[in-house]
Amino acid sequence: MKIARIEDLHADAGWRTFSFLKITTDDGLVGWSEYTEADGSKGLTAIIHGMAEPLIGADPRPTQTIASTLWQRQIQAPAGVNQRAIAAIENALLDIKAKALGVPVYELFGGPVRTRVPVYWSHCGSYRVRNHALVGSAPLRNFDDIAALGAEVKRKGFKGLKTNILPWDGEKLTNFQPGFGRTPGYPELNADRGMIKSLQRQLQAFRDGAGPEMNLHLDINYHFKTEGNLAIARAVEPYDLTWLEIDTWDPGSLAYIRRHAPCPIASLESVCGRRAFRPFLDAYSTDVAIIDVIWNGFLESVKIAAMAEAYEVNVAPHNYYGHLCSAVSAHFCAVVPNFRVMEIDIDSAAHRDELFTNVPVIENGELIIPSGPGWGVEVNEAAVRAHPPKR
Repeated sequence: MKIARIEDLHADAGWRTFSFLKITTDDGLVGWSEYTEADGSKGLTAIIHGMAEPLIGADPRPTQTIASTLWQRQIQAPAGVNQRAIAAIENALLDIKAKALGVPVYELFGGPVRTRVPVYWSHCGSYRVRNHALVGSAPLRNFDDIAALGAEVKRKGFKGLKTNILPWDGEKLTNFQPGFGRTPGYPELNADRGMIKSLQRQLQAFRDGAGPEMNLHLDINYHFKTEGNLAIARAVEPYDLTWLEIDTWDPGSLAYIRRHAPCPIASLESVCGRRAFRPFLDAYSTDVAIIDVIWNGFLESVKIAAMAEAYEVNVAPHNYYGHLCSAVSAHFCAVVPNFRVMEIDIDSAAHRDELFTNVPVIENGELIIPSGPGWGVEVNEAAVRAHPPKR
C-alpha cells in the first residue's frame, strides 16, 4: 500500500471554515482528518502539503514512524502550526490504517475503555449572541433568553454546558473577546466591575434555567491576566461551577490561581506536545488538562494523557469543530483511562450535518462512540463542494 494523493477540501461553516485533509492510497483507501486555519493557523494548508507531499509513494501504515520523522524534520520550529500540520497528517493516516484492518481507530490503542462518553454543550449562548441567523435559532437578547436556553439544554438531556462572557451593554447581550484582540480591552486585559456584575447575572440566569444539577462551565480564554483571572474566580463562587477555564502561558500564574480559586480550574487547550505540557503538570497548575486532539494529533494526545495520569490529572478534549473532529475526539475519550468529559458544539452553521455522511449520536447527554472502520465518520465531498467557503 502506497500514498498516492494528498488533497485539501474546504467548506463554508457560517462564521468560519471547515477544512479537511484527504489522503488516498494506490488501492483506493481514503483517510480523512479535519483541521482549521483559524485561531492562529493561517497558512496551515500550505504547511500540511509541504510536509505530506514527500510522503507520496510511502506506506501510510507505520504512523508512529511517520509522525516521529515529521516532528524531527521541524525540530528547529516546533509546536504551533508545524505541530498542527503533523496532527492533520497523522490523524488521516490513522484513519487509513484502521480501515485497512477493518477496525475502529480505538482498536489500535487497546480497545475502548468506554463506548459512551458524557458531553457538555459548548459555547452555549455565545454563537446565538453573534450568529443566531447562521445557526438558525432565535437571537439571545437578554438574561431571560439565557434562562430559557439553560432550560433548553436541560430539556434536551445534556448534563453540562459551557458558556463565555456575554456582557450586557444596557440594551443587549454582547461579545467579549479582548484576549483575541476582537473587542475593546486589549492589550491591558483588565476585569472591570461592570463586566463582572453582568457575568454574575448571566451565570445566575443559566443556573435558574438549567437547574442546580447542571454542570456549569465558564471559559474566559486569554481575556485577563493573573489579577483579573482571580477576580473572576472569586466572583463566580456562588454559581457552583464544575470548572473555570483559563488560558495562560505561565505555569506559575496558573498554579497560583488554582491554589486561590474557590472552584476547579481547567486549562491547556492551546498547548502542543508533551514537552510543553510538562511544566504545567510539574507546577500542579490545573485540575483538568484540556488536550486538543486536532492540534496535537491522536498519537501525541494519548501520550499527553498518559503523562497527565502520572500527576493524578484527568483530561478532556478541546473540540469545537465539525463532526469528523468530534469523532476523532470521541475515539480519544474512548481509549484514555483518565477521562473527564467531552466538549461538543451543538450550535453551528445550519448546514453542518450535510457535510458528513453521519452525525454524532447523543443520548441522554452521552455521545455514542462511532464503531465503523477508521474514525467511523466520512466527509460528504459533494456537500462540501456545494458550500464553498466565504472569503
